[in-house]
Amino acid sequence: MADPTPHAIGALPAGHGALALDTCELTKRFGAFTAMDRVTMHVEPGTVHALLGENGAGKSTLVKCVAGFQRAEEGSILIDGREQDIANPIVARALGIGMVYQHFTLAPGMTVAENLLLAGGKTPALIDWKAKRAELRDFLAATPFSLDLDARPSELAAGEKQKLELLKQLYLKPRLLILDEPTSVLTPQEADEVLGHVREFAKSGLCTVLIITHKFREVMAYADGVTVLRRGKAVHHCRVADTNPAQLAQAMMGGEDASAPVPASSPVARKPVPDAAPVALRVEGLEAQGDRGTLALHGLSLAVRAGEILGVAGVSGNGQRELVEALVGQRARLAGKVSVMGQPYSARRAENRSLKVRSLPEEPLRNACVGDLSVAENMALRDFDRPPLSRGGVLDFPFWRHRAREWIAEYGVKTQGEGAPIRSLSGGNVQRAVLARELAGDINVLIAANPVFGLDFAAVAEIHERIVQVREKGGAVLLISEDLDELLELADRIVVMSEGRIVFETSAAGAERHVIGAHMGGGHHEPSKAAA
Repeated sequence: MADPTPHAIGALPAGHGALALDTCELTKRFGAFTAMDRVTMHVEPGTVHALLGENGAGKSTLVKCVAGFQRAEEGSILIDGREQDIANPIVARALGIGMVYQHFTLAPGMTVAENLLLAGGKTPALIDWKAKRAELRDFLAATPFSLDLDARPSELAAGEKQKLELLKQLYLKPRLLILDEPTSVLTPQEADEVLGHVREFAKSGLCTVLIITHKFREVMAYADGVTVLRRGKAVHHCRVADTNPAQLAQAMMGGEDASAPVPASSPVARKPVPDAAPVALRVEGLEAQGDRGTLALHGLSLAVRAGEILGVAGVSGNGQRELVEALVGQRARLAGKVSVMGQPYSARRAENRSLKVRSLPEEPLRNACVGDLSVAENMALRDFDRPPLSRGGVLDFPFWRHRAREWIAEYGVKTQGEGAPIRSLSGGNVQRAVLARELAGDINVLIAANPVFGLDFAAVAEIHERIVQVREKGGAVLLISEDLDELLELADRIVVMSEGRIVFETSAAGAERHVIGAHMGGGHHEPSKAAA
């Protein structure tokens, strides 16, 4: 085996400028499973190249091999036409390759400033913090983001963590930047700003960008080329100018009649909510403290009627997480009232049962599951002590397993069996398992927070359909999402949260993206359509 250094197979000299990337017949196996099967791909220097494919198609495996986190058994990786043995991430960094992962890699106990400096891998024993902070402030001023240098990742919302991950890489001035779902929790304006910044970075010749995304709009607007992976194989390569979303969807799904998803601005056709529909969930004057001791919710009020989906839009970090946690009992309420079906609601377990309140939290493995427990045990968490799961105070484990097998089949949960630890499942399958538990029986109120974050195209469509079914059966759905496309597609009404308050409301049918985006960004004036 070659010496695992960047000089092993004719390394590149240290320098600046965008790199060309080629993979040739790259193959990676995990036991008997072939995750990546002879993938050949060419990425032009100074371009943005999109990588599309379902979960499990091999996208993450491919980029992890390029970034040195995994090693392929067969094939080769060429950087600027020269074969490289990228044995580990240190080698990749020396070659100028940086990657922003879908899962956060931040040091939670350290500040934003310390995380940025840590990214370089080399820190002096003594740091001139006055000079470094001035340097970091200048760096932040040249990016689309504004983060508090003294904040810690444990205090940041998911969207802010994602921004910090991107900033870590931009700070290192990479020559090849790999992005895994970089805009999942950003507003349309932020997403456009981020991708616009990344695209300009590439067009300047400083960097080549390889981006994994599930959003066709991002591919069409910002990428130059695209490669589609399906079941570990590269099945489609083209210039973005020569394709369209329908063709890309067909290549991803592999079906003859595959079509592009419903345009985000076209809500699902369904009956309007009756004016006489009762209010199922009412929130009045809600106040709650944030993680840093300041007020995160400022007298927030909203109402959701039976048979209605109310979408809550907003930039990550404007109180959405605190709102959800205050509603479901994970955060203390300082003031205000919450009622369900006219009854006071304090999120006790008995109230959840009697008032039929369910929730689909963000990051379900962390917030809705016990990772080491089995799929069957996690599916029983809501009613394990109630008949028929418990008889005369004795837990009926065979029935738990029987019901779990039925739900696994009904929801298409891919698992080795109901006895497998739930942490062994993919993100989409964890969410399907949680859905099966939370959507069982009658529902008055469903609170869903970023329910499809990081999931693939097929899982997104399925989960959206399940949420709409709750609405169609007369349930009220509070859908908190940082993906405006999702809200425009599913919601009947949309409200915008900014700085812990509801600052705007509109019907989804009459919603204008640029107006919503302006309020999400904290703007109180309506920008011209030309600027949107």
